[in-house]
Formats: sequence, C-alpha cells, structure tokens
Amino acid sequence: MFTGIVEELGTVEAVEDQGDAVRITIAADLTLSDAGPGDSIAVNGVCLTVAERTERSWTADVMAETLAKTSTGRLRAGDRVNLERAVTAEKRLGGHIVQGHVDGVGEVVARTPSEHWEVVEITLPADLARYLVDKGSITVDGTSLTVVEAGESSFTVSLIPETLARTTLGFRAAGDPVNLEVDVLAKHVEKLVRAYTRADNEKQEN
Repeated sequence: MFTGIVEELGTVEAVEDQGDAVRITIAADLTLSDAGPGDSIAVNGVCLTVAERTERSWTADVMAETLAKTSTGRLRAGDRVNLERAVTAEKRLGGHIVQGHVDGVGEVVARTPSEHWEVVEITLPADLARYLVDKGSITVDGTSLTVVEAGESSFTVSLIPETLARTTLGFRAAGDPVNLEVDVLAKHVEKLVRAYTRADNEKQEN
C-alpha cells in the first residue's frame, strides 16, 4: 500500500524486452536506501517488486497484464518516473490510500498555468467516471491529488509548485499518457450498495 506522496524522481536506465514481459532498471537514491529483493516500489503509480538491486539502481519484472493496462510499456531509457516506497505503519498518511493497482490510462488534455498553481485537464475512461467527485481523491502517475472538477470524460486537478517540481506532472505535455487509480473506498461502497440493493429486490420479489 502507498500514500500517493512521491518520494523522488528516478530515471529509467534500461528496458529489456522479453517478449511477453519486460525487465526495467531504474536509477534511484532515496527509495533504494532501505529497499531489497521482494520489496514494493510504486513506479508512476504501478506497484512493482524489486528483483535485483545495486548501489544505484534496481530492476523489476513487468508482466503482460501490467503492460496492457498501464503506461509502463511505453517507458524508455532516460525517462523520469515517480517513485514511492510502500508505506509503513509509523508513516504519516499524507495523501490517501493507494494500492498501486492502476484502473486505467488517461491522457493530458491541456495545462492552464497561473501565478501560483497550474490546472491540468486529463481524460477519464468512461467506466471510471462514476468513482470521481469534486474534491475527491485521484491518483495520477502515483501522485495523490484532489479532483477540482469531475466530468464524464475528463477531470481537472490543480498542481502546486511542490508537485510541479517533484513529480513527472511538472513536465507532462498534452497527449502524454498517465496512469490513473481511483479511490478504492469508492469501489468498496459501490459493491456494498449493489449487494444491498440486490438483496432488497430479491426480498421484495419473494
């Protein structure tokens, strides 16, 4: 589990094509300080497992399912990526509950800068629209953000200077893909309501 508070920007060193999978090697500093084989690190919001590590980089295996459902398959050597280690029990939950399980891929539509922040509009897969509400939470490339306006096909977020400087969202351009993870609590509520409604309907029919 993660919080959506990006710890550092890493750099992709190599991407090895293995046919139905890839091996990605990422150079990092802070996230490697206590990481070992088997540990989880979120890369642009995708939970990956450390397979190997050196003093300055780590390697992860990425399966076909992840490549198909996220933007990870588009990474190339030299790309910068958002990194976050899995949360520990004593860590502050500065963002919101993030699983590192991407629900879909959006696309940056437009950026509107102002003096102290920047508004970014991102497309939203139709099947995810019901989980977003104004002032609710959304994870974009592993970054916990607050939704400004939630539409049926897109949403907007406001990025403060800290976010612009410390994450990939500072340089994502129109047309760039971004990984999206909706609030898991909204999905649990939906499932419970559906189960309750179905049980209630069945009771009335009987």
